[in-house]
Amino acid sequence: MAEPDFSDLVFEAEQLATELEGADEFPKIERSLKQVLEASQTLWSRVSATGAQDIQANLLLGTKGLDLPQVTQKLETLSTRRTFEPLEPVPTTDIQNYLKNESENAILQLIESTHFSTFNYISRLHASKISDEWNQHKNNLMNSLLGYSKEIIDIPMRKERTVINESLFGLQSSLDQTEMAYAKCLMDYNNAQLQGLPKVNLLESFQKAASVQDNPKLNEMWKMLSFMTQLPPQGKGDPLVARAQPQVQECMVEQALNYLEQRYKEYMNMVVSGNMGTAKRGGVPGTYPLVRGFLSVKNIGSELGLEETYIDGLPLWPLVYYCLRCGDIGAAFQCVQQAGPSKKDMVMVLLDLKDSPQRRLSTQAEMEVRCNYRRVVRSSTDPYKRAVYCLLGACDVNDDHKSLVKTADDYLWMKLWQLREEEPEPVPDRLYYSLLQTLVLEEYGEQYYKAGEQPHLFFQMLVLTGQWESAIDFLIRVDKYRAHAVHMAIAIHELNLLALPASMNSPLLVIDESDKVPMRRLNLLRLILLYTRKFESSDPKETLHYYYTLRNFPGLDDDRDAFSSCVINLVIETKEYKTILGYLEVDGTRHSGLLDKFETGHINVRTIIESVASTAESRGLIEDAISLYDLSENHEKVLSLLNSMLSQVLSSPSSDKTSQRARLVQMAEKIEARYRNLTVKCKASTLTTFIILHQLIQFFDMYRFKEYNKALDIIHACKIIPTSEDEMEDRINNFRVLEDSISRNISDILLATMHIYHWQYQQTIGELKKGTGPKLEDINQSKQLNFIREKARLLTSFAGTIPYRMPGDTNSRLVQLEIRMN
Repeated sequence: MAEPDFSDLVFEAEQLATELEGADEFPKIERSLKQVLEASQTLWSRVSATGAQDIQANLLLGTKGLDLPQVTQKLETLSTRRTFEPLEPVPTTDIQNYLKNESENAILQLIESTHFSTFNYISRLHASKISDEWNQHKNNLMNSLLGYSKEIIDIPMRKERTVINESLFGLQSSLDQTEMAYAKCLMDYNNAQLQGLPKVNLLESFQKAASVQDNPKLNEMWKMLSFMTQLPPQGKGDPLVARAQPQVQECMVEQALNYLEQRYKEYMNMVVSGNMGTAKRGGVPGTYPLVRGFLSVKNIGSELGLEETYIDGLPLWPLVYYCLRCGDIGAAFQCVQQAGPSKKDMVMVLLDLKDSPQRRLSTQAEMEVRCNYRRVVRSSTDPYKRAVYCLLGACDVNDDHKSLVKTADDYLWMKLWQLREEEPEPVPDRLYYSLLQTLVLEEYGEQYYKAGEQPHLFFQMLVLTGQWESAIDFLIRVDKYRAHAVHMAIAIHELNLLALPASMNSPLLVIDESDKVPMRRLNLLRLILLYTRKFESSDPKETLHYYYTLRNFPGLDDDRDAFSSCVINLVIETKEYKTILGYLEVDGTRHSGLLDKFETGHINVRTIIESVASTAESRGLIEDAISLYDLSENHEKVLSLLNSMLSQVLSSPSSDKTSQRARLVQMAEKIEARYRNLTVKCKASTLTTFIILHQLIQFFDMYRFKEYNKALDIIHACKIIPTSEDEMEDRINNFRVLEDSISRNISDILLATMHIYHWQYQQTIGELKKGTGPKLEDINQSKQLNFIREKARLLTSFAGTIPYRMPGDTNSRLVQLEIRMN
């Protein structure tokens, strides 16, 4: 092959240039050598920096077991086209690509805006749901974790200026008229018990007090509670254990049915009375004429699907159903009997039911009803017939019969009819009492029954299913019903029907694992403490009566009963010592307080007063504790505490009559005067110390008033310091047995005495210098100076000999004063 010449090389170069300038139209780059050099240096700096970073990244990630090159490759393979991004703009001259690009951009913008709005909506919905759940959970927590420290449930201080609202002691009462009426009922009930009178029904008393208010729903609450508590005597055992017994449950179901049927009968009477012309009831009393008139008013005969069996122009099965709804099995039996031989089977069933005291068919009759229901009645178009069979045979318990059951009353009445005794093993298509309770409290709950809007309805569902503790716990969270709920709890407790927790330190509502689901226990102690907190300061008398309901409860923190613990806390918090505990007259006679009314075999007022004193002492209220110990006749504690307090203020200067020293001195004067004529029950050393301290108080008072001669007479009478050489050893021995409350003040006693000696010395020197008296008097004054010097010397020697370390510069000051007298 021949060597290519220059022309061939030029041709190949042009061909390469043509290929580079093809359809892609790459821009031509023309750079000078300097620009190429700068670009190459920039590229090199990037490569070198990246290399250093790669080395550092390898060192960092290698310790964690990661391979950087492999990770880099995986990252590079990721595509960013999966996200929605605006497309690149194209020249307007390319119409096809332009339109395509614009349509895709429009679609992407629509998707993006829809995504944005949907995300915002879901975020708001999520935040709202979390907020609602948190508020509900917070309310449950705050109402369950109630303690005595803070008001988790806010109870406002309502004050109404009425004659009834004036407190016994002239203070403005914090109780409104409703609360005052309830408190009066409780006080009358407690007073009757304390006086040994026959026990009255507290629930009925509260019900009468509530009936004064113009509130039909509240009256219904008390009425249904009265119905449900009419149970056989339960004794002193656990109410939940008794409530779980089949006999008690049957009684509770019967009471609930009676209440619902009586209430519905009243409703039917009201409907019929308002439409006498349509009802055509006539003057015949009884359930059957009432039901017949009610059906005529409601025009039930025109409803579709009813079975073509009529009595007095009305369909049979609606008559039977509404007779049962009124609780009159005899009237239902009368209806079926009039229907003729075709209803012979139902006649026998109702006859069997009529003879049963528990509204329960025999096993054979119930099996026949259930069998007949499965074969024929289930497919019937008559809703009343299906409902009657479901009631009698407890068939299809999950069928709510929505065409007939319009209200919560109807639903509960239907389910109570279908209840059966619980079996050891679950049986399908059976409804038990505990299952119905769970259904009402947990599965439906407050949200389903709109408890915030109609609290009486949810309360009714809980009460009529025997869940009184949960009902009261719910009701106390409703402001306008809180006071009523507290008194409902008290009334149920007095009937021994309220389930209480094992520990009084428990929250307000307690779920005990040993109890049957879904039963709860209510901490009545916390509930009463919470309720009384708003009026304990203004109405101590009423507060004590509420505490009296807790007399059989164990205390919160110690071995005392709850009544004593609550009274102690009340007295300490309010400081109403005289009002509640009484006080001592000048002659020592005790004036009784409010607490004395509650003195019984197991409530000892003196013991409670002493406990209050002990609590006050532990909290540093020593002056209050002294007065309270004095009230409880604990002389040892009175004098020992008073000695301790007097020793702290013995030598302190004070001219203020309201100072601590002035108060303690006044208290000591009264106690000393009263104990002078009493047989004091305390240690001899304690009484001796008190007497000496009382004398030392007078000594320092005289010293401060510059009554030095009187002060010296008092200190010499105390026999603490020596006045002659013969007394030195005796005074030192006496000092060893002195109480600390005296010995700690010895330095002040010595200095004050030495100052008095120095004053006497100065006075005598002054008289000698005047020289106006006779010679014999001068000799006596010289002897007096020597006598004063001798006493000062004895005082200094005593200070250095006693087994006590003097504070500060006491010894040096004593010596200096002595030297001035020489």
